[in-house]
Amino acid sequence: MTIQPFLAAGPTIQLHVVAAVLAIVLGPIALARRSRDRWHRRAGYAWVLSMAALAASGLFIHGIRMVGPFSPIHLLSLLTLWQLWQGVREARAGKVPAHRNRMQAVYVLALMLTGAFTLSPGRLMSRILFPETPVVAFVVVLALAGLGCAWWLHAVSRRVRLTNSS
Repeated sequence: MTIQPFLAAGPTIQLHVVAAVLAIVLGPIALARRSRDRWHRRAGYAWVLSMAALAASGLFIHGIRMVGPFSPIHLLSLLTLWQLWQGVREARAGKVPAHRNRMQAVYVLALMLTGAFTLSPGRLMSRILFPETPVVAFVVVLALAGLGCAWWLHAVSRRVRLTNSS
């Protein structure tokens, strides 16, 4: 592991990385706590802010250019901001199941799955975390992200089955 690529990156990318690390750390705390619990709310607000900073800073990163300076990642950033807004509205309206499902989906899809692709060989995070074995590390992280997605889909389908059987 080496921090040099991070230090050499521009301030927008540094903000993006710091926000991603905060979101990765805060997400499980917010998701694991009981709803309406003080620590759930504190971690949740901090997680939403870090995810908003992550998505907003992503709008100003143009390393992959497909349509002018933009790529599908920019659409994902806008979608993430919209989903965060909706999740906060649901929590404030007392729609706890909808809030839970939305925030879990944002964590898994916008953070874990896309985060795995940031570890593609040659990308900044791959150069930081796995400078010696970028391909092996990418395969392992992609497998872990796949397992996370599978777990989330299983949890959602289980909740749907329980709801439908009631």
